[in-house]
Amino acid sequence: MHGAPLTFYNSLTRSLERFEPLDAQKGVRVYSCGPTVYNYAHLGNLRAYVFTDTLSRVLSWKGYALTHVINITDVGHLTSDADAGDDKMEAAARAKQQSIWDIAAHYTAAFKQNIRDLNIREPSRWSVATDHIAEMIDFAKQIAPEHCYELDSGLYFDSTTVPDYGRLAGTADDAAEGRIDPVAGKRHPQDFAIWRKSSPGEQRQMEWDSPWGKGAPGWHLECSVMSAKYLGLPFDIHTGGIDHREIHHPNEIAQNQAYEESVCGCANMPKGFTGAHFWMHNNFLVDRSGKMSKSKGGFTTLQSLIDAGVHPLAYRLMCLSAQYRSELEFSTDNLAAALTRLKRLVMTVSQLKARADGEGQVAEHYRDQLDEAVSDDLNTPRALPVLDTMLADKKLSPADRLATLGEFDAVLGLNLGTLDRSDLRVRPVDAVLTAEQIETRLTERKEARAAKDFARSDAIRDELSASGVEVMDGDSLGWDWKPALS
Repeated sequence: MHGAPLTFYNSLTRSLERFEPLDAQKGVRVYSCGPTVYNYAHLGNLRAYVFTDTLSRVLSWKGYALTHVINITDVGHLTSDADAGDDKMEAAARAKQQSIWDIAAHYTAAFKQNIRDLNIREPSRWSVATDHIAEMIDFAKQIAPEHCYELDSGLYFDSTTVPDYGRLAGTADDAAEGRIDPVAGKRHPQDFAIWRKSSPGEQRQMEWDSPWGKGAPGWHLECSVMSAKYLGLPFDIHTGGIDHREIHHPNEIAQNQAYEESVCGCANMPKGFTGAHFWMHNNFLVDRSGKMSKSKGGFTTLQSLIDAGVHPLAYRLMCLSAQYRSELEFSTDNLAAALTRLKRLVMTVSQLKARADGEGQVAEHYRDQLDEAVSDDLNTPRALPVLDTMLADKKLSPADRLATLGEFDAVLGLNLGTLDRSDLRVRPVDAVLTAEQIETRLTERKEARAAKDFARSDAIRDELSASGVEVMDGDSLGWDWKPALS
């Protein structure tokens, strides 16, 4: 196990804390809020999974046994943080005139393809909400007598029945309540639905019988149920986007507190009990153009980048260039810079492979620097310059640098040891020319320039430009061409 002390920022205490597993025999247990599979994930959504993958890679690299659960939300998540309105899945099925089960299957498969494209490791378990309805009803039955009340619209959790409601969000007042639509009969504005009854005359595609009538679970219930089932309470780390910190996760904590009380029969919960020891949240990906807003009908997906000719690991590298708790601005320029940086790294590694002779040894001082960086709350922006320095260190043999690169690849997940130049030339979906045709035209252009036939050289360049290929004359990387990003 690598030796630097591991510290993470705990959103619950708003401070950096030393991390140790709660139960060394069980290893580290992590639960990550997964996607609601009603549409394609946008790039902002996917930043969360680059973050959780970095977390899981660091834990594994440092020698911890890891159990990582990511849920798939295919029911219960409303179109806002409200307790009234449409379920996102039901709304998508109506809009597309498809079965809700088909909607869930399609977008789950698309999300898992995004995960593979970004070289994100599979979790120990994908946990699907609709596979756990019976457990959700049982969970609700246990907490209902002391913590819930029934209205015509469903079963609601009384947020005043647990200690320190809203502690994670840093408030128990009106700050988050403005995002919750009022429901007639609710005792307190921050109370939330545990079970939502189907309205009279409503025909939902997903609904189940329950002690509170036919309907569907509230969104928050699934995470408490599945984390308790697969990880036990308490577990080590719960992750999610920073938007979950205000409502979803405080509600999850309230359910966890109520459940633990009902199970152990305690009148008072253990001080500080929330279900997880650490609550970790990644910050937003900010797009000044607004293209990543699903509610506005236009958003940038990973596939849209691939279709434009950008290798998906350029996006991963862009995410790693910022600390996960910092806002990260998405722009064409930032993405292009990440792609150029990735190309430079790939070319450097290719040159080392050509010169390497035999097996190398890991340079311990560089591994230690990597360890110190990522052990400091996953500080990948600090780790990347260490990688650059190591690859350029001529005091190390090429073989030793490649061996040390394996340590960085294990943590950063950039696959630099296996990527080559041709992998990064992703053909745009609307490309007129194949890569081979482009190479042929570039060869002809070089011949024209060598013969000082500049008119023909310019004509070929213009032809390539019209086909979406940018010719890179004078590029220090010697890349020759790249897809033209709009």
